[in-house]
Amino acid sequence: MRSVRTGHERGIATVRMDSQANRNALSARLVTELRDTLAAFGADDTVRAVVLTHTGTTFCAGADLAAPPDPQAFVGLMREIVTLPKPVVARVDGHVRAGGLGLLAACDISVAGPASTFALTESRLGLAPAVISLPLLPRLDPAAASRYYLTGERFDAAEAARISLVTIATEDVDKALIPVLDGLRRASPQGLAASKELVTATVRESFDQYAEDLIARSAALFASAEAREGMTAFLERRDPAWVL
Repeated sequence: MRSVRTGHERGIATVRMDSQANRNALSARLVTELRDTLAAFGADDTVRAVVLTHTGTTFCAGADLAAPPDPQAFVGLMREIVTLPKPVVARVDGHVRAGGLGLLAACDISVAGPASTFALTESRLGLAPAVISLPLLPRLDPAAASRYYLTGERFDAAEAARISLVTIATEDVDKALIPVLDGLRRASPQGLAASKELVTATVRESFDQYAEDLIARSAALFASAEAREGMTAFLERRDPAWVL
């Protein structure tokens, strides 16, 4: 059974994460299916743009701690979104945690509804938002990055929009998407590809300069004793040993 469902209507392809058993956590399987599906739509001349969305109450819970994906593979997925010659629009009306924020930040436009909440929880697990910094830090307000990277606090859609994590915070996600998708349908394929290349230049430079180092950092953190305690505590629903 696949973890991704797709649709296609009037030039807009939909990629829906559908792994509710683990709250759309980034397993190796989900990462591979997302990357392959996005690449296929990127090569499809009938597709003008892609909407990335979710089933259930969680957009993405971050890495699947029971079987975390290879950092290199996850970086490949985020790079696929950033370099895809079609705009990728995130439709979010649910919880987004840790690595899910990297997935979100890789998208070109994002719309978040009232059920959306966000948190960079890595520091509470003995980890850090390493590879997701590639798309996150070029987009995020620096003061907000310092706060939320360090504290792991939860915040809502309005705050996500204020700090430039999402494009639009709204009470009605589908209504807010109407003018966005209409604009993308009216744009030419060449115009969209060339315009996306301009607006993603800084993010693409981040991948080119820092991906190798951050992949190594991520792997080292995941292999550490402190992270093992943090992830074990999370799975056992208890405080890790360092909590005061």
